[in-house]
Amino acid sequence: MKYVLGVDLGTSSVKVLLVNQEGKVSGEATREYPLSHPQAGYSEQNPEDWVTGTVAAVKEVVTTSQVDPASIEGMSFSGQMHGLVLLNEEGNSLRPAILWNDTRTTAQCRQIEEKLGNHLIEIAKNKALEGFTLPKILWVQEHEPEIFAKATTFVLPKDYLRYRLTGALHMDYSDAAGTLLLDVAKKEWSTVICEEFSIPTSLCPPLIESHQYTGNVLSEVAAEMGLTENTKVFAGGADNACGALGAGIVNDEAAMCSIGTSGVFLSYEENGEQDFDGVVHFFNHGKPSSFYTMGVTLAAGHSLNWFKKTFAKEQSFEDLLEEASSVSVGAKGLLFTPYIVGERTPYADALIRGSFIGIDDTHTLPYFTRAVLEGITFSLKDSLELMRTVGKKDIKKIVSIGGGAKSDLWLQMQADIFDATIIKLTSEQGPGLGAAMLAAVGSGWFDTFDTCAQVFVQHEKEYQPNAENVETYQQVYKIYQEVYENTKGLNEKLYAFR
Repeated sequence: MKYVLGVDLGTSSVKVLLVNQEGKVSGEATREYPLSHPQAGYSEQNPEDWVTGTVAAVKEVVTTSQVDPASIEGMSFSGQMHGLVLLNEEGNSLRPAILWNDTRTTAQCRQIEEKLGNHLIEIAKNKALEGFTLPKILWVQEHEPEIFAKATTFVLPKDYLRYRLTGALHMDYSDAAGTLLLDVAKKEWSTVICEEFSIPTSLCPPLIESHQYTGNVLSEVAAEMGLTENTKVFAGGADNACGALGAGIVNDEAAMCSIGTSGVFLSYEENGEQDFDGVVHFFNHGKPSSFYTMGVTLAAGHSLNWFKKTFAKEQSFEDLLEEASSVSVGAKGLLFTPYIVGERTPYADALIRGSFIGIDDTHTLPYFTRAVLEGITFSLKDSLELMRTVGKKDIKKIVSIGGGAKSDLWLQMQADIFDATIIKLTSEQGPGLGAAMLAAVGSGWFDTFDTCAQVFVQHEKEYQPNAENVETYQQVYKIYQEVYENTKGLNEKLYAFR
């Protein structure tokens, strides 16, 4: 039996999967690493922590699985998007990586909008948001000019990791699309954007497809991880692109809903010339010559974690959700908006904050829990409705992954709120499995990602919408949509007291 490794480089940890030719996970290991917040709104990480964590996790998988290292043919990566790593001429990182959830770059976003106007959407297909990479580059250019002057290349987190394992510098299209420097449709670095901000195009690394071979693991690194020098390394992709692969979103048959710390609603696209006017994200897929649209809820699972930690610390998630299952649809008039860290889609608003609305003295903990689950799902429905209306997508099937796929209550709730069939997978490994699929196709196990998905991605169960619940939720959702406009001004006034 042959194997590949899928490395999922996340924000708080790296997870490594060992996957065989039948798509079965034969081993896994995780290593956590710290986040640094040197100032309010700053979020940074030491790139070396990604390397040491990955090496240790791969070594554990190889050792505990007891497979022959020679049978591990390749490895690839899923990576947290947008994070800026600046390298000097010797290939060393010049400063800590500035991560996707760093919000220091509001002024740079306004600068990008003022200089580029509509050209930004025409070229990069996305609006200027604090999470993207270009604003981070401009921040360093302005506030740390001595560091910027030494920079010869920038890469994203999983690209730095791969560079340290192979000695070769590349960036794949799916991750490059999240920099605001890529001409998404043409699949090339935008000289227009680079020249506008005095960024030398030499700072941008060579572009490559996600499944393309980038080199073998360096001999000294291979020895440390327990691999052979023949282990091939393939480029990898952005975490959401890999999540789409791992959920089988390689054609237009289904969309994807991923509820983790943040929430993502994602739909497959074949046409790179699609124009969504920036209301949803538009990125290159891990599958060649393909794209995807994506809406983001910043605090999806994070809202539920916050709620439990704050109001039900002693209860398990299982008990909380079981109690919420006894509450009627609509939580008896109680609404929650999950804007507790601001919002991304459809409101790019860093100041908006969450709310419970409709509280009366009969609402007990289970009602609040249900309202939180419904509010998170309503927020993701905002993205779905944009794809149905602006994108004219007929979405009837949705693959659910992440924490939202671990509860029958929440899966049925998604079916009812989205008014669509919800599909639960037999193995919910998401981006890590997508990374393994990139290595599998790169290794020549499959001719296409469609045939790979038929083997690697299996459906376990379907949840059908309940007509009565659908009707109720449609009425509640209309009220939910009014909350943002009616609380926006209040939150802006309250910001002064934070």
